[in-house]
Amino acid sequence: MSHYHTKAIVLFLSIASFTFAQSGLSSHAAQADPGNGVRYKTVEVQGLDIFYREAGSKDNPTLLLLHGFPTSSHMFRDLIPRLSDLFHLVAPDYPGFGYSSAPTVNEFEYSFDNLADLMEKFTAAVSLESYSLYLMDYGAPIGFRLATRHPEKVESLIIQNGNAYEEGLREFWDPLRAYWKEKTEINAAPLRDLLTMEATKWQYTQGVGDIERISPDTWGHVQPLLERPGNRAIQLELFYSYGSNPPLYPIWQAYFRKYQPPTLVVWGKNDPIFPAEGAYPYKRDLQNIEFHLLDTGHFALEEDGDFIAQAIRRFLVNGPEQGQAPGNQRDQTARKDYQ
Repeated sequence: MSHYHTKAIVLFLSIASFTFAQSGLSSHAAQADPGNGVRYKTVEVQGLDIFYREAGSKDNPTLLLLHGFPTSSHMFRDLIPRLSDLFHLVAPDYPGFGYSSAPTVNEFEYSFDNLADLMEKFTAAVSLESYSLYLMDYGAPIGFRLATRHPEKVESLIIQNGNAYEEGLREFWDPLRAYWKEKTEINAAPLRDLLTMEATKWQYTQGVGDIERISPDTWGHVQPLLERPGNRAIQLELFYSYGSNPPLYPIWQAYFRKYQPPTLVVWGKNDPIFPAEGAYPYKRDLQNIEFHLLDTGHFALEEDGDFIAQAIRRFLVNGPEQGQAPGNQRDQTARKDYQ
């Protein structure tokens, strides 16, 4: 029996327990079996220590969670336990983020091409043969590189404020465009402001519905890591390298049209970095899509984690919600669905 069929059987047997759990849920996603608790691991990849969080049985379908800037796998700390009864979850930290190695810019090439190369080698190191991808912010250009290289490995996509269209790069990106055009200290100066405590807190709180629901443990965790010696140079290199992503958008869009991966979009619509204008174009290229605009900001998991977890559970078991004609998916404010 193939590995794929084994996982399919295990998932089928899990649906009964999932359905039972749903019957007792109204406003919160099911809590995972404590036996599937999170483990905190490190694996060596190309001479670097790559930290990752892992939970759930390896016999279950795998969800590879790729984080954004300026956070790490820490952004998935609450989501992972909510899903680990039905799925195998793996969330790595990129070099320079979280608890992974942080070589200097002279020791490691901080580019999105190189991060994708390293994440590809990471998946091999931890024996991931196939997986669904959760893509957020920086995770999108890394994950889309993986998907276009190995479309046979990608079972589905979950996209949360991760861009693949020019429509999603608005005024916020003007200083970065200037830096992509001319990599000078003058153009770098305003980008350094994105690495301050004020900017980090802004990313977590701008556009949220209730700021009192956003834990200060988020920016309290992220900012000391950003301020490690040499890390600001790392982040400036990645700001510059982000300019390599828009030229690849047509390739990623061609992948969507050709392979039509089942896709769940759960997008914080009040995000000034990746606004809702970047979410809608996915509907043009993807036919098998479930689309939710959430009334929150950039880090949607912080405020709408319950809804996102429940949507993922349903999506990965049953596929996109039925009754939505391709190209006519309903937009909604997510909280109305679970309050």
